[in-house]
Amino acid sequence: MNEDIEFIIDTANELMQKAIEHFEFELTHIRAGKASPTMLSSVKVEYYGASTPLTQVANVNTLDAHTLTVQPFDKSLIQEIEKGIMVANLGLNPMNNGESVIINIPVLTEERRIELAKQAKSECEKAKISIRNDRKEANSDLKKLDISEDLLKNSETDIQELTDKYIKKADEILARKEKEIMTV
Repeated sequence: MNEDIEFIIDTANELMQKAIEHFEFELTHIRAGKASPTMLSSVKVEYYGASTPLTQVANVNTLDAHTLTVQPFDKSLIQEIEKGIMVANLGLNPMNNGESVIINIPVLTEERRIELAKQAKSECEKAKISIRNDRKEANSDLKKLDISEDLLKNSETDIQELTDKYIKKADEILARKEKEIMTV
């Protein structure tokens, strides 16, 4: 019977870890004033009639802290890449020099930094909700087992400790991201 308990706790741990990983992935889309190739991860480009991720048709690099360069594998795609960046509505203004697309990342205003910090908080809250839902599901699975009241309470305590650990981790990640966003 203890194998069932271990399985439920391990599954909850894995799900909570995935919630943290997803949270970290979502934070990569929130720019903190510095140029990063991941800023263009949502950009799609029309390539032979198919909507294709930018990274499959070009190399994206940082030239410096405020400049991204997009080097297409096929020079004929430059207009499509510019269009894709504009359609992605990232607030970026691409320019092409005939060889590549250059994107200057504007310095964030205080108002925009506050807005991005709120967006990061929202993503953190989604991660916490997911973690709490994983706890609720694990506790529900435990109650379905035919185990003693003491064993049930101990297992629920273990799951609560996991929940606390992952919620603390989410808060720490958020604090780092907020610091990064608010640093001029």
